[in-house]
Amino acid sequence: MKRLRTAAAAIAMIGLASCTSDPPASTVPRLATSASAGPQAQAGNDDNPNAVAGDSSAGRRAALHAAAQCIREHGVSAYQDPVLTADGYVYTDDVAFRPIEGPQLDAIQTACHDLIRAANFAIRDQGPPPPKLIQAGVKSAACMRANGLPNFKDPTVDSHFSAGKGFGLDPTTLPPGGKQNPILQRAVDACRTLLDEEAAVSSLGNLGNA
Repeated sequence: MKRLRTAAAAIAMIGLASCTSDPPASTVPRLATSASAGPQAQAGNDDNPNAVAGDSSAGRRAALHAAAQCIREHGVSAYQDPVLTADGYVYTDDVAFRPIEGPQLDAIQTACHDLIRAANFAIRDQGPPPPKLIQAGVKSAACMRANGLPNFKDPTVDSHFSAGKGFGLDPTTLPPGGKQNPILQRAVDACRTLLDEEAAVSSLGNLGNA
């Protein structure tokens, strides 16, 4: 299972911003994406259009802005415009959706469906983590292992992350007792600088320059 695809439990238990992640996007109703993404998209990740290299045109950028504006107008006022890279990957402000519950997501689905479809993106998924983010995550993971969490895994190009939060915690690698275990708290404290650096590299602004 991809790292952090099951991280919802770990997120809730640590109120440290740069160390949190989000529930897997598959647990949230996915807003419709374009059926006309073409052969390249079908050869890539059909389930996550954000991770498919391709269209980086000004037209798609405008479509992403229009979809984001619709989302903001329908209750997610803090939602930032998705980042579109030169390779056509999309990074989205998934954190803005954390407090949003089913009925509100349904309302956004109804109101913004066509715009999100035209932009061909998923609101809770990300493009692949760029090399700088993976490097930062590897440093954080090494620190966590050195501070009492020997099973803490290095991130890979397939690892899930949240914009501005980094890779977060994989509950399968945590010690018994989770957040109540002082080993975890000490590791987080010891690695705070590296975790913060990882979170900073994962911000939308930095992802746009990756």
